[in-house]
Amino acid sequence: MTPVAQNDGVTTQKVSFPHGTHQVVGNLFLPPGFDENKTYAAIVATHPFGGVKEQTSGLYAEKLAEQGFIALAYDASHYGESGGEPRLYEVPGDRVEDIRCAVDHLSNHPQVDPDRIGALGICAGGGYTVNAAQTEARIKAVGTVSAFDVGSARREGVPRGLFSEEFRVQRLKEIGEQRTREAAGEPPRMIAFVPASEDEITADTPELYREGYDYYCTPRGRHPNSPGTYVFTSLDKQMAFDAFAHVESISPRPLLMIAGSEADTLYFSQEAVARAKEPKEVFVIDGATHIDLYDKPEFVPQVVAKLTDFYAKHL
Repeated sequence: MTPVAQNDGVTTQKVSFPHGTHQVVGNLFLPPGFDENKTYAAIVATHPFGGVKEQTSGLYAEKLAEQGFIALAYDASHYGESGGEPRLYEVPGDRVEDIRCAVDHLSNHPQVDPDRIGALGICAGGGYTVNAAQTEARIKAVGTVSAFDVGSARREGVPRGLFSEEFRVQRLKEIGEQRTREAAGEPPRMIAFVPASEDEITADTPELYREGYDYYCTPRGRHPNSPGTYVFTSLDKQMAFDAFAHVESISPRPLLMIAGSEADTLYFSQEAVARAKEPKEVFVIDGATHIDLYDKPEFVPQVVAKLTDFYAKHL
């Protein structure tokens, strides 16, 4: 673990850990005044669909390190500096296992108290984090920002009801046909998860995807390891996923879900918390949309303050 940077007293180390036969690569953020003779509470930060650790998950990991936590932001399998083939393959099972592997890594870190590990997920990372925590007892406190259930989104669209049953059936047919072509030697088909250009944005484009273009495809959040596309044939695995299937099983560990009042995905957090058992909370940031909470300076400090209080109390 070699220090790669220091900012406002926070030291960043490049780390890697195994997920099956490949390595997951992350940035580990150590708090100011880090003392190797002490142990700390630690937080696993999981990035959105198609994102990488240098974007919003890394931002929140660094902010939490400033507050005294060890925080780990990593590239999901198939993304960024992490291994896994094919590239840009968005499979919920792999994403959930990444979180478990990150907990493995932190549990064996000499300066981490293994009984004080929490998890934070942003967007789809929030859905994956809640799903992992349902059966990963080492996660002692569960937080999300702008949580997103990939399974519901792929089956029904966002907002819910955008996709018809006919659309879903046709999409599954197309996936099967594409798998047949790729099994015969064709290259993987890629699909965009945000509009590829401003010209593709219309009055009918949901707010989430208009904002997604602004974040992922402009200097605001653009990163070369996050090209805005993913493997088309991973969609069937996404459709089969239910992020919040057993959310009640997280209790008695605490669940905090933070979302913007103007987010078209707010219902994911509200519905998950409604099904969960205590202790649980939806914390709504007034005036914020889904992607506002990724990085906007008028909202991020509110999120960090709430997360800091949450993790300090429960870890």
